[in-house]
Amino acid sequence: MKKTVSGLLLALGMLRAENSLLVLSKGDLTLAIVDPSTLKVIARMPSGPDPHEVVASADGKTAYVSNYGGGAYNTITVVDLVAQKTLMPIDLGALRGPHGLAFVGGKLWFTAEGAKVMGSYDPATQKIDLVIGTGQNRTHMVYVFDDLKRIITSNVSSATMTIIDKTTGGRGRGPSSDWDETVIPVGRGAEGFDVAPGGKELWAANAQDGTISIVDLGAKKVTQTLAANVTGANRLKFTPDGKLVFVSTLGGSDLSIFDAAARTLKKKISIGHGAAGIEMQPDGVRAYVACTPDSYVVVVDLKTLEVNAHIDAGKQPDGMAWSHRNN
Repeated sequence: MKKTVSGLLLALGMLRAENSLLVLSKGDLTLAIVDPSTLKVIARMPSGPDPHEVVASADGKTAYVSNYGGGAYNTITVVDLVAQKTLMPIDLGALRGPHGLAFVGGKLWFTAEGAKVMGSYDPATQKIDLVIGTGQNRTHMVYVFDDLKRIITSNVSSATMTIIDKTTGGRGRGPSSDWDETVIPVGRGAEGFDVAPGGKELWAANAQDGTISIVDLGAKKVTQTLAANVTGANRLKFTPDGKLVFVSTLGGSDLSIFDAAARTLKKKISIGHGAAGIEMQPDGVRAYVACTPDSYVVVVDLKTLEVNAHIDAGKQPDGMAWSHRNN
C-alpha cells in the first residue's frame, strides 16, 4: 500500500511539473520550480552567483540561468528540471556579464554586456557557435524570432535597440550568409522590451525618461513615444493576446498596464515597493510579477486585472520563465 501511495504521489508530482513557473531568487541564489496549480514551490536548486534571467529549453527539461555580476561573471548555470539538480555551468570565457536569455531553434541565445555582444550556444555540441558584436553599451536583453532571421537587443547605456537581420548571398570566399545591424535610438535607460504578437512592432520601456518607445519593425524606426510615467521601469511584457502591455518598475509601488491598441494607460495596480521580472502564463489566464524588494511574486488575473495571490519563491525574486514538459 505504501508503495502504491508513494508511486501515486510521485506521478502527481511529475504531472504538476509538466507546466511550471521558474523563479530566480537573488537573495537565496536559487531557482525555484513553482507548481502553477497550487502556487507552491516544489523544488529549489542552486542558481550560481547573481542570477538575473532564466529560460527553459523547448522540451522543458533544462533551465539556463545567467550569472550576471555586472560583468564580473562569465557563466550560465544549467539546471536539470527533471532530476531537479544543478549541473556544470557553461563557461563563456571572455564573454562576461551574461544577462538576457532566449531559447529558440534548439539553441540558447544570450547577451554579454562586458563584451558588447550577443551569442548562441548549442547544447548538442556544448559549444558557442555564434557571437555578434553590437558596439553598444550594456547590451542587456535579447529577443530571437522563431525563424532565426531576426534578433533584437536592448542596449541600456547607449539608449538604443539593435535589430540584427540575417542576410544571404556572400561574395567570393565570404560566408553564404551574414548579419546586418540597424541601431535605433530610443529613450534613456531602455532595458525591458517586448515584441508584439505578430512581430510588427516593439515596445521598449525607458527607465530614466519614464517613457515607452514604440518601434515599427518594418520601417525600423520609432513611431511614437508615450509619456508613460514609468521611471525606473525594469521589464515590459505583452499579454499573449497582444491587447495589454505590463510594465514593472523598481522606482515605485505600481504595476502599469497599457492598452496596446489605444496606446493609453488602462490601469495601475499597487503591488508593493517595486517590481522586476514579469512572466505571462501562455494560456492568457495569469501574469506573474516579481516584487523584488518585498520578496514575493504577485499573481495577476488577466481577466479582472487584480492581484489574487502571492507566491513565496525566495528572497529578492527577479527573473522568471515558463517551462512546459513535452513528455
